[in-house]
Amino acid sequence: MTQTSSIAFALGGGSGVDMVALANNLADAQFQLRADRLAAQGDVLERQISTASSLKSSLSLLAGALGDRVRTGDLAVTPTVANASVATASSPAGATGSGTYSLEVLSLAKTQTLASPAFAASTDVVGAGSLTFRFGQTSGSAFTEDTSHAAVTVDIASGSTLADIANAINAKKAGVTAYVAQTSQGAQLVLKGPEGAQNGFIVEAAETAGEEGLAALAWNPSAGGDPARLLAASADAQFKLDGLAMSSASNTTGAIAPGLSLKLTGTNAGAPTTIGFSSPVANITTAMQDLAGALNEIAGELRTATDPMGGDLARDPGARALKRTFSELAGQVIMPNAAEGTPRTLADLGLATERDGSFRLDTVRLKAALEADPAGAAAMFTAGLYGVYATFDKVSRAASVTGDPGSLGGSIARYQKQSIQLDKAEAKLTEQQERLRATLVSRFAAADTRISASKSTLSFLQSQIDAWNSQRD
Repeated sequence: MTQTSSIAFALGGGSGVDMVALANNLADAQFQLRADRLAAQGDVLERQISTASSLKSSLSLLAGALGDRVRTGDLAVTPTVANASVATASSPAGATGSGTYSLEVLSLAKTQTLASPAFAASTDVVGAGSLTFRFGQTSGSAFTEDTSHAAVTVDIASGSTLADIANAINAKKAGVTAYVAQTSQGAQLVLKGPEGAQNGFIVEAAETAGEEGLAALAWNPSAGGDPARLLAASADAQFKLDGLAMSSASNTTGAIAPGLSLKLTGTNAGAPTTIGFSSPVANITTAMQDLAGALNEIAGELRTATDPMGGDLARDPGARALKRTFSELAGQVIMPNAAEGTPRTLADLGLATERDGSFRLDTVRLKAALEADPAGAAAMFTAGLYGVYATFDKVSRAASVTGDPGSLGGSIARYQKQSIQLDKAEAKLTEQQERLRATLVSRFAAADTRISASKSTLSFLQSQIDAWNSQRD
């Protein structure tokens, strides 16, 4: 039992009054008003943080959904190859293509494949030392090194088997892969390089004295290397785009035209195929209906939050800024590079703002825009710097900036800081209340002791008086 508890336990013994309850009640009464005020402030801050965070999250979800639709969904402008056995097409990130192209694949990029002499088994000990790979172009009995491609040396430990050598080469991760093939001749080490004419390679061997054997794996066509060991020579892909000769070190070409990259999978020499781009026009009406619906949900939440008669964000600068942004949204030019007379605003796509801040889709105006300039309308749905997605992405990003006091992110940061300060104030108030309670308990204990002593004195005097009275009787 603590000292304070011992005092509290003894209280009331002399006076008959519950001194512990009295101390608690007085301490509560002293601090209750301030505690209630802090609790109310905390409730308001929690609602403000929750409401502002919900609005910010809704904006982020809207921008993300639009981004998904214009990049890979029903609003994406995607290239397709008519002859799917020849190649697959894609658009590099942030790029958009249009029109049509002809494609004729003459040959695919190839990797150099080299086989070792045959061994009895993959567990045969070959030797020790090192193998060095030099890269360049192999042609018949010649090799021209590409000095910009650094040579790679693989150390081969003492007692290494054919399988151990394959593992050591693969562990180096230098562009050459190896495996042991069980052929009709025996176990053979197979080496494969990357695609591309300049990614051919030769093999040089340095042997540890007394553990010779690696020289059997060396190969150089310029130095009499067995041509039969070269199973395939490296080569670049050769193709024509709109009749223009092109080459690629890899069958994955990278960007070869605006919004177009290819993965070559077959050849069609003499029989060109066509590459075209899909159009989002057929899905724009649905997309605008979805957009208007999503905006109305956010606008309704924003309207409630900023209601001057009790909205949690009635005086919040971030919420007011978002409200202004929404009021200007339909008429904002989101395609500044578009020619006059082509769709440039969301209003041109039928988005209208009502007097109460809600949104409505003018389907008549949207239909007219799609009929008059379908390409211009489709151009507004891209993943580029301008357009529908970029506009809402900017709105979402602006609302999320914590360093801007005029954004939702800035408001949330401010409310969270105030909440932390409020927690500290509540902790300090609780500490002060406990100190007062302990002080009152101590003082009341002393008072009760004095009362008890007085009662003892009175009792003694009363007994004396009673004794005197009895003697007189």
